[in-house]
Amino acid sequence: MNGNGSRIILHIDMNAFYCSVHAAEEPDKYKGKATAVAGSVELRKGVVVTSSYEARARGVRTGMTVRQAMQACPELIVIQPDFDVYRRYSKGFLRIVGSYTPLVEAVSIDECYADITGSGQFGQPLEIAELIRKRVKEELSLPCSIGVAPNKLLAKIASDMRKPDAITVLRRREVPKLLWDKPCQTLVGIGRKTAEKLTRMNIRTIGELAAADEQWLVDRFGVYGNWMKRAANGIDDSPVEPEHEAAKSIGHTTTLPADLTEREQYRAVLLNLADQTTRRLRRQGMMCHTVQITIRDPDMKTITRSETIDIPTDAADDVYREACRLMDRHWKNGMPVRLLGITLQGLSPKAETPVQLDLFEYEATPRKEQLNQVMDKLRDKFGESAVLTAGMLTDDPSALIRNKKLRGTSLQTDFLREKDSLEE
Repeated sequence: MNGNGSRIILHIDMNAFYCSVHAAEEPDKYKGKATAVAGSVELRKGVVVTSSYEARARGVRTGMTVRQAMQACPELIVIQPDFDVYRRYSKGFLRIVGSYTPLVEAVSIDECYADITGSGQFGQPLEIAELIRKRVKEELSLPCSIGVAPNKLLAKIASDMRKPDAITVLRRREVPKLLWDKPCQTLVGIGRKTAEKLTRMNIRTIGELAAADEQWLVDRFGVYGNWMKRAANGIDDSPVEPEHEAAKSIGHTTTLPADLTEREQYRAVLLNLADQTTRRLRRQGMMCHTVQITIRDPDMKTITRSETIDIPTDAADDVYREACRLMDRHWKNGMPVRLLGITLQGLSPKAETPVQLDLFEYEATPRKEQLNQVMDKLRDKFGESAVLTAGMLTDDPSALIRNKKLRGTSLQTDFLREKDSLEE
């Protein structure tokens, strides 16, 4: 598979990660049982973030409310999340993968890509994949699925083909046989609305998309049409990009369990994203000069908008305020949002960053920094959920509690921000 200079890419996907971690930590309590991780367990109003395969067999699905899940599976064990433990296991499986290649790209807390083109000293591609799978199982007691392919797109598709605890090879020459009869939405990166639009254009399968005229697609979808044509033919040139020590930016994205349409809803998501990104910023002793937001709609259309701020910052309320301004300016209220992200750019060491403040900021900034330091220390010692920041970052903190629908969204984001972006 690596002849003629082609690459060998693995996509490692941890199966039912949160539930599998709890089963590894407390096997007597959770192993082999129907479990689900969700928020607001006591109130039974939380949303299922993930469930064990035993629970899925009984009809439990991601996005269900806890009440619905319990109706489908009365013996379901609902578990509160523990992100400190999830991060520990995540670092563990990344360490194992990293022992076979330095080219490892963590795309979320429970999945990564690895370029093993130059890792022949460890064996053939399938042997390396099997070594990783066995070590993850033996050392961490976790199942994982691994896709082996010549590019990231096909490796991702391959890892989804057989779950749990399996290895699947997908070669480009196999794409017509294995994929072309599938619906377009099967292709990673094509959402429901795009698939519906393609259907109206009489393109229903990946094979029909692969055969479509490229210019015709570009005329109707822009550069996205070019990408769809190449992807349908199994072509993907994107490299595996390991995270470097000296980060040029710090960001989090989160895919929501349901589309958001109300201003208050997506502001709750931005609140959590601002909190998490600035916490990482402070850990690295950096300040940011630019705030960027990423917005994706249900049709996979993605836009980014950024603003350079007058005064460099590492404070969540500053980032949150700027992110809300960008969102209000560039996204019409009522338009559905599927994914949101905040990226902090223009980073510079705090010790080397001059900050000029007016009188009000001069008096308020030391108090804000002291508060951030205390909160960070509490979280470092007792975990991420030790301190809630909503009251500090909103003019009316009680609104977050009164609005039950918004509260559910905020809780869900606590899960999904970790799932979509691995914390350093």
